[in-house]
Amino acid sequence: MMRKNFIMKRLLIALQFLTVLPFNIHKEITAQDYGRSLVYFPAVGAAMGGVLSFVSLSCGFLPVPVAAAIVLIASAFITGALHLDGFADTCDGFYGSKPKEEILEIMRDPRIGVMGVAGITLLLLLKFSLIISIPKDVLWRSLITMCCLARWTQAIGCLLPYARNEGKAGLFIKYARKKDIIIGGIFTIIVFSALFGLKGIIIFFSSLISALLFIRYVKARIGGMTGDTIGAVSEITEVSALFFILTVGSIWT
Repeated sequence: MMRKNFIMKRLLIALQFLTVLPFNIHKEITAQDYGRSLVYFPAVGAAMGGVLSFVSLSCGFLPVPVAAAIVLIASAFITGALHLDGFADTCDGFYGSKPKEEILEIMRDPRIGVMGVAGITLLLLLKFSLIISIPKDVLWRSLITMCCLARWTQAIGCLLPYARNEGKAGLFIKYARKKDIIIGGIFTIIVFSALFGLKGIIIFFSSLISALLFIRYVKARIGGMTGDTIGAVSEITEVSALFFILTVGSIWT
């Protein structure tokens, strides 16, 4: 019973952090619980992708561009646009050759800059273009896998040091365990394999490489991760997954 309570509590933490769903956790939460919840990130991501798949299939009677726009709106609604906000802040902070302290200060500023606006606009334009280009019978699987992988790469990012002295993401990073990340990775590979077969493995590793390269770049610039850069990792992974689903599907038919 105690183990079941631990699982439920940490799953609810993952749901509370990754979505806007109003979960109230009545059990006592320890600092370690935040890090331990990372093992459930891919499962929560797959569930979020399932919701987007349902939205996509429900809009099948609409013109493809309209349905794609609704899917993007649903995605932003589910997450509270949290990851888009992190991506925008990252674009603002990382533009140019600024020192770490200035980058962190810019990302903390609640106001969005020109590069943030440009970054979000181009990101959503690319994501929209990819969604309308993927065949309908493939899209529902694509949405599940992209969300699953994106949340797992968020967990991977938490293995890096925390670049700030304090912040919401600090506890996830401080108590992240490699064992939990590996378990989440196995789950993610299973999801890709189940939905795309052998092609899924190629898509998985191709998308993962893109995410890891960005994580490495972030570490080189500021020495670790922040909540904003973790959100940016998620957005970049989603776009990468959609891109490789489209290209691998086109090449390997």
